[in-house]
Amino acid sequence: MSEQPGPGEGPTRPVSVSLHEGTIAALKERTGRRGMSAYIESLIQRQLERERLRELIEDAEAELGPADAAAVEVKRALLRGEAAKSADAA
Repeated sequence: MSEQPGPGEGPTRPVSVSLHEGTIAALKERTGRRGMSAYIESLIQRQLERERLRELIEDAEAELGPADAAAVEVKRALLRGEAAKSADAA
């Protein structure tokens, strides 16, 4: 039995989706006619990654309890580069 390709893998193929006219116009303005598929593909992949990350966090919290809010804030500051800025200012 062959394994299904993951997000972003395998050959591309056309699918039909329905979007509001305003959404289509904004999408065309941002990407041009030829870049729409790549743009939508990247958006879907990003959303799938976020949903999977949320599931992993929920699984970890179910097993280990909620994350320490203060520790989360420290990590957020590191990701934003705020800790480095405050260390430079000192």
